[in-house]
Amino acid sequence: MIDPKRQAELREAIEVFFFAYRAFTTPPDRILAERGLGRVHHRILYFVARTPGIAVNALLGVLGVSKQALNAPLRELVEKGLVAATPAGHDRRVKQLVLTDAGVALEAELSGTQMEMLEKVFAEAGKEAEGAWRGVMDQVSRDT
Repeated sequence: MIDPKRQAELREAIEVFFFAYRAFTTPPDRILAERGLGRVHHRILYFVARTPGIAVNALLGVLGVSKQALNAPLRELVEKGLVAATPAGHDRRVKQLVLTDAGVALEAELSGTQMEMLEKVFAEAGKEAEGAWRGVMDQVSRDT
C-alpha cells in the first residue's frame, strides 16, 4: 500500500504529466483538425517519416495497434496523398509505406511545433534536467 502522502505526490505527477501531454499535443492537433485528421494520423506520419519504407506489419508493432485500428487512418492518409503504399520488392504481398512530398511537409510542420517546444524547455531546464526527463520517459515507456 502506498503511503497517503506519497499518493498525493504521485497524483500531482499524474496531473503534471496530463497537462504537459495536452500542451505538447495541442499545436499539432490544431493543424491536423484543419485537415480533417487526428492524433493517430500524426503518429503514422511521424513513424513513417522516421522509417521510410516501413512495412505495414512493422508499423503495427511500433504503434501497438491492431490492423483494424490502423486500416482507416492509413487509408485516409493514402487518399489525401500524404502516404504512398507500394509492394515490397522481396514480397509483393508486403506493403511498404513512404511519405509523399505533401506528407513530408505536413509531418515536418506537426513535429516541428513539438521540437520547438522541447528545444525551448530543454534550453531553459538544462542538460541535466533533460537527461533526467529522458530517463523517466524511457522508464515509463518500458513499463507498459
